[in-house]
Order: sequence, then C-alpha cells, then structure tokens
Amino acid sequence: MRLPILASLLLLSAFGARAQAFQSAEIARWQRQAKQVTITRDTWGVPHVSGQTDADAVFGLLYAQCEDDFARVEANYLDALGRRAEVEGESALYHDLRARLFMDSTQAIALYQKSPNWMRQLLQAFADGTNYYLHTHPQTKPQLLRRFQPWMPLLFSEGSIGGNVSVVPVERLKAFYSRQLAPGTGWQPPQLPTKEDLLDRSSLGSNGFAIAPQLSASGHPLLLINPHTSFYFRPEVQMTSKAGLNAYGAVTWGQFFIYQGFNEHCGWMHTSSYADSMDEYLETVAQQPDGRYTYRYGAEQRPVRQQPVRVAYRAADGTTKSREFTTYHTHHGPVVGQQPDGQWLTVRMMDTPVAALEQSYLRTKATDYASFQQVMKLNGNASNNTVFADSKGTIAYWHGNFMPRRDPQFNWSQPVDGSNPKTEWQGLHQAEDIVQVKNPASGWLQN
Repeated sequence: MRLPILASLLLLSAFGARAQAFQSAEIARWQRQAKQVTITRDTWGVPHVSGQTDADAVFGLLYAQCEDDFARVEANYLDALGRRAEVEGESALYHDLRARLFMDSTQAIALYQKSPNWMRQLLQAFADGTNYYLHTHPQTKPQLLRRFQPWMPLLFSEGSIGGNVSVVPVERLKAFYSRQLAPGTGWQPPQLPTKEDLLDRSSLGSNGFAIAPQLSASGHPLLLINPHTSFYFRPEVQMTSKAGLNAYGAVTWGQFFIYQGFNEHCGWMHTSSYADSMDEYLETVAQQPDGRYTYRYGAEQRPVRQQPVRVAYRAADGTTKSREFTTYHTHHGPVVGQQPDGQWLTVRMMDTPVAALEQSYLRTKATDYASFQQVMKLNGNASNNTVFADSKGTIAYWHGNFMPRRDPQFNWSQPVDGSNPKTEWQGLHQAEDIVQVKNPASGWLQN
C-alpha cells in the first residue's frame, strides 16, 4: 500500500488530540510535514520511506517504526533514560542508576543545543515523527513515555543499545552504592569465550563477509551482512530523500539511521568488537573532616564530584516511589565499584555523543571507500568493527574506530593507577592508525 502519511490519518487526528497533551500548533506542523512523506510497504511489509528532505525521511521512518512495534521503540528509550524501574519495579533500580551515571537528560539537552543545525533538524524530525504517531494512534498506550524529545537519541548515539555502558557490572555497582562490598564484586577481567563456548556458537556472533570483484561471478564486489541479533531485534527499512539519501538496511528501534546496510554506492556491516576502547582506574580516596571525599592525583588531592540522583521505581503496590543516591565522579568518569582494599573504581569510555551520531548518519550517504574513510575520522564508534564494500570494487575492514592513545608501559587489560598522570589518555588514534585491511590479496575478508 502506498499512501502519504496524512491521507491515511485524518480520521484519527481528533481522537489523538484528546489522548495526548500536544498543542494545536505542533499538530499542524506535523500534518504539513506528513504531506511531504510517503511510506510504501512491500510484499513483506518492509517500509520504504521517502521524503523531500532527509528530515522528512526521518519523520516517516520513526512513524513507520512506531506502527510496527511502538513497544520496542519505547523500551529502548526507557533503557537509555534510566527509567526502566518505573515500569519494571525495584529490580531495575541499579540498572537505571548505571544509565544515569554515564548520561542524563541535562547533558543530552546541552549536547542537542550545541549540535550543528542539520543534526538538530534530524533530531527534531525523530521526535516529531514519533509524537505524530502517538497523536494519531490514541489506542496505543505507552507504558511511560507520552512525549518524545529531540535530544533523546543522544543518549545512545552509536545505534547499539546502551553501547559500552552495558559491560559495567550492575551487581558491583549495586554493592558500592548500597555500601555493601559483596564477595566477588571487585574488578573482574572481561569474560572472553572459553574453548568450550566456541564449540557451539550457531546462534551467536555477527558475521560480515566481503568478496572482491575478481572472485565474484558478476564481477562486482559482494557484501554479506549477518548480524547476531534475534529476528525482530532490528527492523528492515529503506530511507530515501530528494536530498540524496538512499539507504537500505537494519535500524535499531527508535534510531533514525541505517545502522548496517547499503546505499547505491557502498555497504557496511558492523560486528561486535573486542578492541579495547574503555578503561578502569583505581582511585585512592580519602574522606575529609566535613564528610566529603578527595582523590589523589599526582601531588594533588582533588575533590570527588558528588551528585544526587533520584531514581523512581514502581512499588509492589503499584505506586511510584523513589530512592536518592549520592553518586561520585572523578575526572576519569563515574565511580562504579570498590576494591576490597578500599580503592574506588572509575570507568572512562567514549563520551562524544554528537560525533558518534554524526558518524552513524553520515556513513549512510558515503559514496565510496574514500568518503567512508573520511566519516570514520570522526572516531565515533566504540563498540564495533566494520566490514565494507563499494561499487568501485574496494573491500575493506576496520578493527574498531574509537581508540585512545595510551602509554604502553601500563597493563591496560586491568585497572590502572588513577593517581598517576601518565595513565591519562593521550588523545585518540587517527582512523589511518587503526588496524585495518584494504583490498587484501586473497580477494576476500571475513569478521
């Protein structure tokens, strides 16, 4: 069925006004934009969204995602906002606290306001398309989020749910912020797969294959995109606009760019990476007479930044309650645990949501290897490797993207001494420094 969004929705708009607290001026604005958007669903129900501008395409994409599974769109933002406990109950309290430690709405709003104009237009279209869906579908009952804001995608800007935040152990964080150092909650090395684990991985692991033109029957390069997600984890979509956008592939629910897919010039596949792009620091902390904490850094005693965070949760009786935490931060990052010897653990990871979101979107408009490599220079992908092929015959691979420069005298596979200034990151490796392959002599590559 091929219909402009507005044509199929006028009958519902009156009901939507009563269901949502939206203003008449913004509803009129959404209706004008909807006239510029067409959603065509093919035989398999895949939405092909087209618009006059890229923002129109984003507007239609979010509307189509909400049509397909609004619950997943909302769930991903409950996770990113640190508000799952308001729906799931007290069991999600520390999961939400972890999200708030690394990013909160105040930071996201500030980043939105500093974003370039073209990005703000896309972010506004994200919010407008989602809210227009809610306005026109009063029968859809959100669990919590009844209005989406344009700054929300900056909370998980890579396109991965939670990104590297998800590797911070919740139980260790809970032990610290409930002030009970439980056995086994100190630092633990990453849980890499054992030999036994590798014997049966039929349903695990992303796979990307690129075949050079000389090995393909057609004489064109081939790219196989096989993400490790479950069948409905990401929807399949096409986005086009008269501004040059024409991308097809998989989208994370609630995001507005093709996460892995292709356009008429090139394709890209992301596989989860073990490239080490984040670090833990051991902080030597002292409590002062006034009750506040300081931490040692070189010859200094620096104040630990304390910040109150109130996390709401759904109580067993159905009411909403909250718990207030005092969270702690050094310049390395938030405190996420404590060692048995009393040292606190902080985590440093990529904290450039605007650059990450820019990279995620701009790669969908790359035209060849050179332009894709240019986008990689934003260093905005901290959790993935990339397999690539373009219509000119180039195949390529990058092992990670966001990669800190570190002093090699330290063992970065374990927490390092936060009091030693030599453990500071020394900027980032440039895209050309990262482990990578272009047009291997074998004529193929796999990750």
